[in-house]
This record gives sequence, structure tokens and C-alpha cells, in this order.
Amino acid sequence: MASLSNILQLGIKELRSLYRDPALVLLIVYAFTLGIYSSATGVPEAPHRATIGVIDEDQSQVSQRIISAFQMPYFLPPKPIDLQEMDQGMDAGLYTFTLSIPPDYQQDLLAGRQPTIQLNVDATQITQAFTGAGHIQQIISDETSAFLARYKSASALPVNAVVHMKYNPNLVRSWFGAVNEVINQITLLSIILTGAALIREREHGTIEHLLVMPITPFEIMCAKVWSMGLVVLCASAIALALVVEGWLAVPIPGSIPLFLSGAALHLFATTSMGIFFGTLARSMPQLGLLVILVLMPLQILSGGMTPRESMPELVQQIMLAAPTTHFVQLAQAILFRGANISIVWPQLLALIAIGSVFFVGALSRLRKSLH
Repeated sequence: MASLSNILQLGIKELRSLYRDPALVLLIVYAFTLGIYSSATGVPEAPHRATIGVIDEDQSQVSQRIISAFQMPYFLPPKPIDLQEMDQGMDAGLYTFTLSIPPDYQQDLLAGRQPTIQLNVDATQITQAFTGAGHIQQIISDETSAFLARYKSASALPVNAVVHMKYNPNLVRSWFGAVNEVINQITLLSIILTGAALIREREHGTIEHLLVMPITPFEIMCAKVWSMGLVVLCASAIALALVVEGWLAVPIPGSIPLFLSGAALHLFATTSMGIFFGTLARSMPQLGLLVILVLMPLQILSGGMTPRESMPELVQQIMLAAPTTHFVQLAQAILFRGANISIVWPQLLALIAIGSVFFVGALSRLRKSLH
């Protein structure tokens, strides 16, 4: 009971120290609010309310089909313009795209010729230009093909594939980006907070005060693990409710309590990693460099950015020793596909085993560094 009391009191001390550190508090708030939002929406997968002007010199059925295909929320209603307005509008930044449909476009299509449509893009509008140009080309191709299908008989394919998108039917990238960023921030902040807590005590000289007290390294480490893990766990729960589901309107079909349980086991491993890095680094800049060197490979190779199946077999096997691999699998299964414990129990057991190994290794390193 005395040991539990020491762990509790030391953990409360860590929470108070964190509260008095405005830089880390601001980092936590930013990471689980604007950090998630900007990561989810920073690179649009499709244009959003893009401005477009159209010169329709054909005034035919196919040209009207193309123009009417530019709809909200991807494009604002196309504005009819002439050649002079096209140049002036592009120079003034009024239009991100201008489309010029030549005369006799429909007649040339039906005659089997290959007419061209001129598309001008304001490439200074970086967030819209690149995705929007491809989007417009696809619209023109689809509408032209649909128009020609009415006049030319097409041989029926032996198999007609009907594709249904599960969970994310519109393939909205922000849905994936928001959840994936929560996963990344849990790993990042848990390592930084625990490592910073140990370095802060060394820099302030409070670690010597702890050593002369009847407190063991095990109690010191447990206090830092539960306190910093609790902060990250609470912040991630709030972020899922307010930012992901509320602000970004991303539906989460799975069980939030089950995800938080898996996150707690993941935090057991990553906070131990933070303690280990804190014993290696002698200052906050050194800790930052260590985190960058370790965190980037963990995020890239754990399956959060690219599928593990696309990686070499050797890399896949090596990354099974990393807690992030199992946590990404667990989080995506729960939050994307609504998996229950009967599906994710192997990842839960793997996190317990890996976390225990990391905890023992960090504790051994901490004991050596304190003596």
C-alpha cells in the first residue's frame, strides 16, 4: 500500500509539473485539435468550391452535359464568359479554371474525329489546381463517353463489375486522415511527455531529491507512465468526440471504449519508450532528435501511411516488434470497420507483451542512470 501511495503521489506531482509547463500544454492542445484538423484537410483529394468559367462555342447537347456536370461542392456554378473575359479573369484571379469548348465539337465527335477542349488552369492556386485539373478531365471523359454511348452500339462485357465502397463510400480522404492523425499523436506525445518529464527533473535537480527519499526507481517510472499516459488518453478521447466526430463529422462505427483500452495498452509501451529515451538524452534538444529518428520509421512502416502488404517481407516481420504496428491494426479495425474484441484480441495481447518488454528494459536503464 505504501508503494501504491508513492506511485499515486508521484503521478500527481507529474501532472502538476505538466500543468506548470505552458509549452507542453500548448503542444497537447494543438496536437489534438488543429493538428488533427490540418492533417485531415490540408491536402484536398478533390477541388472544393473551385471557380470555373466556360466558353461554349458549340451550344450542343454534349457541351451542356459537360457544363452541367460541374456541381457543388466541388465547383461553383460555371460562369459563361467570352475569350476576353477568360484572359482578364485568369489574370485577376477570378477563375481557377477556364474551359473553352470549340464550335462543332459534337459534330466532330459523331463523325469519329478527335476534337480538343482547351482547359486553362491557374497553377498559383496550389490546393485546387492539381486535383481540379484531373477532376475536370475525368468529367469531360465521362460525359463524352456517356453521350456517344447513346449513338453507337457498344458490345456488352461478359462481366459487369459493381463496386461498393465500405465505410467510406465517397472515398473522403479527411475521414482516414483524421483517425490516422489521432493514432500518430498518441504515439508522439506519449514519448515526448514521459521523456520530457524525466529530463525536466534532471535539469531542475529534483531527481536528486527523489533519490534520497524512500522511493524506488520502479515507483518513479510507474508514476510517470500512468500520469502521462492518462493525459494522452484523455486528450485522445476528447479529440475523437469533439474534433473527429464533431468538427470533421467523421462517423466512427466502432467502440470508443474498446479503442481507448487498446490505446492504454499502447501507451504502456510508448511511455516506457519515452522513459528509455529520457535516460539516453541529456537535454530536451537531444530528446527531440531521438524522437525524430525513431518516430518517423515507426509511423511510415507501421501501416498507417502505406499498407504493410506493399512493404518487403523482411520489413513486415521486423515491424511486428514495434507496438505501433499492432496499434495501427487495432485502431483501424475498430474505428474504420467496427471490429469487436473477438477480432482485435491478438493485437491486444501483442501490445501487452511488447509493452512489458519495453517497461522492463526502460526500468533497467533507469536504475543504471540513477546510480
